[in-house]
Amino acid sequence: DIPVELGETIPDFHNMEFRLKQLQEAITADPVGRVASVKPIIDELDKRADAMCLAERLHREGKLPKRICHCDTKVNNMMFDENGHVLCVIDLDTVMPSYIFSDFGDFMRTAANTGEEDDKNLDNVNFNMEIFKAFTKGYLETAKSFLTDIEIDNLPYAVTLFPYMQTVRFLTDYINGDTYYKIKYPEHNLVRTKAQFKLLQSAEAAIPKMKAYIKECLSK
Repeated sequence: DIPVELGETIPDFHNMEFRLKQLQEAITADPVGRVASVKPIIDELDKRADAMCLAERLHREGKLPKRICHCDTKVNNMMFDENGHVLCVIDLDTVMPSYIFSDFGDFMRTAANTGEEDDKNLDNVNFNMEIFKAFTKGYLETAKSFLTDIEIDNLPYAVTLFPYMQTVRFLTDYINGDTYYKIKYPEHNLVRTKAQFKLLQSAEAAIPKMKAYIKECLSK
């Protein structure tokens, strides 16, 4: 309900079709000869590509609106006081029109990950349903007053979309020779890729529980 019209500060920032196009371009060019070594991950991403582009298709069909979103809803973009109360949201350069999946899904990608974004030990990386429940309960208490049925029905999709998108982005950068993300060691982007893919798999397994909890929230 921001009373101004905002433009896209970063065009196609959360456009899954665009991110997959970037990945395909990297695969085709293979500038540093890394594609062969990551073929199994590429195949797994390909299997999910059509399903993960759902948001863009729904928008073209006029079924999914764009709303003003933060588009970088990590916990470390919130300021807290010494008692743990939220003071304000920061890092506002990404505030722009997007699907609500951007705010809901990207928060889950960071907050509900039991491991680190670049965890080398994949056993540490799982999807935390208790965080999902707490955030979803609070989110829907306000947001259900304006969200459409399609938006609500696809909140679990949003939770899987963002680890998928980040897997694609980290893998793209790895294939391109680490030209975008800062790395601390040569395989850093590949480690990030594998950790995000493990989070994706864990979130996918939790979809039935997510749907059941959303239904429970809406019935109260």
